[in-house]
Amino acid sequence: MVELVIALPVLLFSVIVHEVAHGWIALKLGDPTAARMGRLTLNPAPHIDPVMSLLVPVMCVLSGAPVFGGARPVPVNPYNFRSPSRDMALVAAAGPLSNILLAFLAGSLYNALPGMGYFGAAIAPVLEYAVIINLVLAAFNLLPIPPLDGSRVVAHFLSGEIERSYRRMDRFGMLLIMALIIFFRGPLTGYLHWFLVTVGGLIF
Repeated sequence: MVELVIALPVLLFSVIVHEVAHGWIALKLGDPTAARMGRLTLNPAPHIDPVMSLLVPVMCVLSGAPVFGGARPVPVNPYNFRSPSRDMALVAAAGPLSNILLAFLAGSLYNALPGMGYFGAAIAPVLEYAVIINLVLAAFNLLPIPPLDGSRVVAHFLSGEIERSYRRMDRFGMLLIMALIIFFRGPLTGYLHWFLVTVGGLIF
């Protein structure tokens, strides 16, 4: 229960920042869709998805799996971009990069805790979860599986029928992700562990 009380707020904040980063970069590149729909805010209300933001994280904690979840995806209209393929890749990359930045910020605060006395001891678990959760979010979303962010980046470097076929896989996105988690849990866990150790080693 203590884990859930700490992890859920950290996860909600992290996925909201992730989605706001998508929308903010889209706005800078010429697409105001997310801004017009009120999604460039840290207020949780417009972002919460009952399943991905609440049910999935709770099930992760109860089952002992790595804490994971998501928010409602921000709407993006690629027709507003000057270079749709390139700009969609930049918008996609903004989400995982925002989580890596949050992990580094939390890690920097954690490394300063020895001089903070009782206050430092109290917030240490929160900062540890912030680092781990944000790195897991970044690593998972960087996978080149539609509709994860990594697939948008990969698609930019494809062309012709290969690109079109790859993008059409979006319609099977949830099935692909479920298959990955169920049938390839070992390799997925190994990849997430590698990412945590490699990037986390630069933080701590």
